[in-house]
Amino acid sequence: MRINNNIAALNAWRGLTQTDSALGKSLEKLSSGLRINRAGDDAAGLAISEKMRAQIKGLNMASKNAQDGISLIQTAEGALNETHSILQRMRELAVQAASDTNSDTDRAELQKEVDQLISEIDRIATDTEFNTKKLLNGQMGKTYSVSANTFNHSPQNIQIVGDDIKTGTYTLTATAMGTDTVTLNTHTAAASFEDTDISVADGTKFGTYTLNVTGFDGVGGTANFTLTGPDGKEYDVGNQAIDDALTVDLSGGGSITFAFDNNAVTGDGSIEFRLTNVGIEIDLSGAKTVDTSAISSYAGETLNIGGIKFELRWGAADANGDAISLDVEDRSISFQIGANSGQTTSLAINNMGATALGVNEIDVSTKSGATAAIDTISNALDTVSSERAKLGAMQNRLEHTITNLGVAAENLTAAESRIRDVDMAAEMMEFTKKNILAQAGTAMLAQANMRPQSVLQLLQ
Repeated sequence: MRINNNIAALNAWRGLTQTDSALGKSLEKLSSGLRINRAGDDAAGLAISEKMRAQIKGLNMASKNAQDGISLIQTAEGALNETHSILQRMRELAVQAASDTNSDTDRAELQKEVDQLISEIDRIATDTEFNTKKLLNGQMGKTYSVSANTFNHSPQNIQIVGDDIKTGTYTLTATAMGTDTVTLNTHTAAASFEDTDISVADGTKFGTYTLNVTGFDGVGGTANFTLTGPDGKEYDVGNQAIDDALTVDLSGGGSITFAFDNNAVTGDGSIEFRLTNVGIEIDLSGAKTVDTSAISSYAGETLNIGGIKFELRWGAADANGDAISLDVEDRSISFQIGANSGQTTSLAINNMGATALGVNEIDVSTKSGATAAIDTISNALDTVSSERAKLGAMQNRLEHTITNLGVAAENLTAAESRIRDVDMAAEMMEFTKKNILAQAGTAMLAQANMRPQSVLQLLQ
C-alpha cells in the first residue's frame, strides 16, 4: 500500500474533470440552443453553416429588394394610370372638336383644356418619384447623346424605343442623296399654283401641306390664307395681299414662303403640295446588327430603325456618306433579386412626357387639327398601354421571385439549423447522464481520498 501517490484518487479526479467539462458544454448548448457555439465544437460545421447564413440573409434581403421594386413599379404604373385618363379625356375633346356643330370659339375653349392636360402629362412625367428617383422622365430608360454630326438633314424627335437595343455608338448614314423638292399634288376651285415660287427653310418637316384660300376679292387683291401642316396643325396667316411674299413660320421648326404672281390666285380654293427628299437611303450601323432596309423617297414619316425612332427635316442637300452618330446609354434600373452577385434583373421605363408621346402640339382649335389629333392621341394611348403592360409583367415576375426566394430561404434555414442548432431532447439526455456522472465522480473521489487512511491501522 502506497500513500505518496493516490492513484485511485487521481483516476477519479481525472474522470470528474472530464465530466465537469462535458457538463459545462452541455449547459452552454442547452442555454444557447446551439450545437456549435465556437469553432472547436465543429470546425467544418461552423464553416458550412456560416456560408449558409450568408445565403439566407442574402435571400431575405433580395426578397425585400423585390418588394421595393414592386413598390417602385406600382408608383410608376399608378402615375401612368392618370396619364391614361388624361389621354382619354384629350381624345374625347378631339372627337368633340372634330364635329362641325362646334364653332371656332367653342374649339378655342376646348383647346384651353387640352393645353392644361398636356401640361399635366409633362408634370406627371417630371415629378413622379420613388425615393427621390425620377421614374417617367426618361432617366430610367435608354438615352442618347449626339457625338458627331455631318448630316444636314438633322434627325428630329429622336427617341430610343427599343428596350433590347444595346449600348454603344450608332451611326445614321445617308447614301444616294437626291434633291429636296416641292411637288404639286392638287388644287381645287379657282386657287392656282402657277407663277408661284415656294422656298422652304431648313428644319421644315417633310410631308403634305394644304394652303387654303378664302375671302378672295379679285385678281391682284387680297385673300385670307390658312396653311395646314402634315400633323393637321393649322396656321392662320390672315388677310394678305396676293402679290406679296407670304411667310408661314411653323411651330415644329422651319418655315415656308410663297411668292405669288398677280395671277397666282384667281379665287377661293385650296392648294395641296408635298415636301419630299428624292432618293435618300438610310443605313443604321452600331453596337448591334439591325434591320436596315433602304428607305427611298423619304417624305417625313417617322422612322423606327433598330429601336431608334426619328424623323428628318428639310435641309441643304447632303453628300453621300454624311452621318450623325448617337451614343446610346443604358440607364435602366437594376433590382438585386438574388443572394449573389450578378443575380439581378433590370427595368427600363421610357419617357412618358407629352413630347415623347407625340401629343405636345395637339391642336383642336380647328376641325382638321382635331381630326388629326384623334389618331395622334390613339397612338399615345397605345404607347402608354404598352409601357403599363411592361410594368405589370415585371411586377408579376417580381411577385413570383419573392415566393421563390421565400422557399429557398426556408429550406436553406432548415439545412443550416440541422448543422448549427442543438437537438434539445438529445442534449437533455446527455446533460442528465453527465450530471449523474458528475455526482458519482464526486462521491468516488471522496472514497478514493479516504483509502490511504487505512494505512494507519498498520501503524497501531
